[in-house]
Amino acid sequence: MLNFPIRDLAFTPCCSIIGFFFYAIAPATAQTEAPPLDFGGTTEQLERSWERLNQQTENIDTLTGPAPAIESSDDIRTLEIPRLLIDVNAPPSQELTLQEAKPSSPLSLPSSTDNSAQTLSLSLARAVTIAFNNNPSLQAQRDLIEAQSATVASESSRYWPTISVFANVDGFQSGTTTYNPYGNNTYDFGSAFNQKGQKPNFALTNDGKNLEGASDGPFYIAPGAGLRDVVNGVSANAGLQLDYNIIDFARTPIVRAAQAQLTQLENLYADRLRATQLEVSEAYYKLQRTEQLVRIRDAIVRTDLVILEDTLNLKQAGLVPRVDLLRRSSIVAADEESLIQALADRAVARRDLWTVLNLSSAVIPSASDPISLQPRWPLNLEKTVLAAYDDNPELTAILATQKALMLRQDEVAAQLLPRLSLFAAAGGLGSVERTFNLSTIGDGCCGATFLPLEQVSGYEWSVGLAFNWMIFDAGGTSNRVRALKLQEQATAQRYANTRNDIRLRLERAFLNHEASLAKLVSSRRAVGASKEAFRDTQLRYQTGLSDEISLSITQEQLVDSLVRRLFATVDVNLTYARMLRELLPMPRNPNDPVLTQLTLSFP
Repeated sequence: MLNFPIRDLAFTPCCSIIGFFFYAIAPATAQTEAPPLDFGGTTEQLERSWERLNQQTENIDTLTGPAPAIESSDDIRTLEIPRLLIDVNAPPSQELTLQEAKPSSPLSLPSSTDNSAQTLSLSLARAVTIAFNNNPSLQAQRDLIEAQSATVASESSRYWPTISVFANVDGFQSGTTTYNPYGNNTYDFGSAFNQKGQKPNFALTNDGKNLEGASDGPFYIAPGAGLRDVVNGVSANAGLQLDYNIIDFARTPIVRAAQAQLTQLENLYADRLRATQLEVSEAYYKLQRTEQLVRIRDAIVRTDLVILEDTLNLKQAGLVPRVDLLRRSSIVAADEESLIQALADRAVARRDLWTVLNLSSAVIPSASDPISLQPRWPLNLEKTVLAAYDDNPELTAILATQKALMLRQDEVAAQLLPRLSLFAAAGGLGSVERTFNLSTIGDGCCGATFLPLEQVSGYEWSVGLAFNWMIFDAGGTSNRVRALKLQEQATAQRYANTRNDIRLRLERAFLNHEASLAKLVSSRRAVGASKEAFRDTQLRYQTGLSDEISLSITQEQLVDSLVRRLFATVDVNLTYARMLRELLPMPRNPNDPVLTQLTLSFP
């Protein structure tokens, strides 16, 4: 509940309308009844229409309840406003500092333990500075630029050789069975492979004596002989590996394409700076407008309450008819609704600015700058459009995208060209192998080929050239090149579309800016005329020469002219900011400082 005292009304200069919203008790003028109008044969139709309208009104009243009648004992100075609107529309307690403007953690969410929000005021210049530091879109763009810079450095390493160290150690164990179903003495390998008593022509003597020896050869294996064994051990090797692409036609396009993508992101960052400044300016100007509307609507309601109290007194004295009291009561209710909506609009406008600035949940921003006009735009329409096209980051980003696609075509096409690379490696190796659990099959075999414990060590190195030339890939490469070519053509069309959008945005903003200036001049004249008309109507009402209807209409005209002047003033600044968005110079490098510029000037 807000209480508006009748006698002690104090208003800011911006609400000078209240100086003209005064009401003096005066006798009402005589009302003459007009003769009935002749509608021909439509009287019955009008009566039926009014009956239907009355029935519909009664049906609505049964849902919402009829409006209570105003009595002399009612406190008509009390206005019911939701407590939530009062809290979110609290006046600022102090200026917003840079320490208080720090955003919350990107991954945090509000909780019930957070402190209650306080309303803090800030200027437009500080709001733009805070947005440049806090805005999540700008921070994401900075991170993307840093990531792409790392990608460029990574791709540039293709011009250098790669050197790697390799090493491995492994343990192993295996069990084997060696089995020979045939003898190995039939291949004439010599006496070492002969069976006992075997002649050189592979025949045995009658007495079983070996003509060349009294026993089997040391490497003789009898049919069906074999050996089982278990082997385990450890092996290790280590070394250096060098690889270098001597000829690689895809290397340079890859690096240049990465650099073009970096240029694209840098220009998108500059364009994002422009867009952020416009978003802050629009949110700030709209907040100024809603705050001023709240002041105007509040003043109107206060004045309405004064007039309503006077009308009620006149009604009790029998000086005005009941219809005047009802009409004035309806006007007060409508103005109260406008005030409540203005409070809601201001709360939303504060939240809009809060979102762009990415403030913590403990801060509610409020505009501290008074409403003032920006200086006149320094260029005509033609020069404005030409200046907007000059080094425009939004257009330059599209050109960088197109260049990256062209270089990627070269990269893909290079897959069909020959490549020559150099490789070299050097290292050492060693192993220890143990054989155990030996058991024979049949007469046994192979004992001479097994070592109980074997130790091996050594080194190795290699140097060579590798040549690769793809001569057929079923059209895969050519189709990828064609796809990139079509994407490049689409980018050119996007450039044309963006170019036209920039021109349309500028022309719309420029023409609306000129119209807003003209409307501002007209609305100022309307305010002056409405003030004088309200003075005259009020004096005529005091002298009984005018009625309450004329006074209400004149008051409404004055209020409307004040609102239109407010909108025209803010529209001048809004359209100025929209033109500024297309021409404002911004740095491409995130490490460069960003200057807060709210106006545009040319030498």
